Amino acid sequence: MENKVLYGIKNVHIAKLIEKDGQITYGEPFALPGARGFSPDPQGEESKWYADNIIYFRKNSNQGYQGDLVVAMVNEQFETEIFGRTKDKNGAIIENAEDKESRFALMFEADGDDRQRRYVYWDCSASRPSREHSTKEEGLEPGTDSLPITIAPRSTDSAIGTYLEPTEENKAIYNKFFDKVYEKDATAEI
Repeated sequence: MENKVLYGIKNVHIAKLIEKDGQITYGEPFALPGARGFSPDPQGEESKWYADNIIYFRKNSNQGYQGDLVVAMVNEQFETEIFGRTKDKNGAIIENAEDKESRFALMFEADGDDRQRRYVYWDCSASRPSREHSTKEEGLEPGTDSLPITIAPRSTDSAIGTYLEPTEENKAIYNKFFDKVYEKDATAEI
């Protein structure tokens, strides 16, 4: 049976993208816990060319997506591996105007009414998060970090992303989805 609806987000993982000599590889994925939401909007535009008093030719450009990934709190590994911040001997995370940000693969899971779907976007970048800090009142409402994410076509093959739902045939791949960044026609020998 196919999913009729998708809801929720969980199991967010990040893998640093490494581009060298025209080749892209990824570091070992790490968890970014506390996902609250992700809503990527398509980027690109439609071009129309008119002839014979009609739209004679139409082309849509796919420039990926942009959206905010909302998490409880950006963890230390994301701060240091992706934002390029340093950690001093006392454990302080230092932000510097000269920090070198890294691109990354974004992986996560969404629930469906029939089965979970696992996603990967291969070439992402993030801007510094917006953070909520507010006073504690009668009830406790934790703040969140909102990470602006840009998902671009990968420079080596223009691939943007994919999703995988479990079947009997792909069970081994699906179960190891977060161990390594999924690539087209992957095998279970990760």
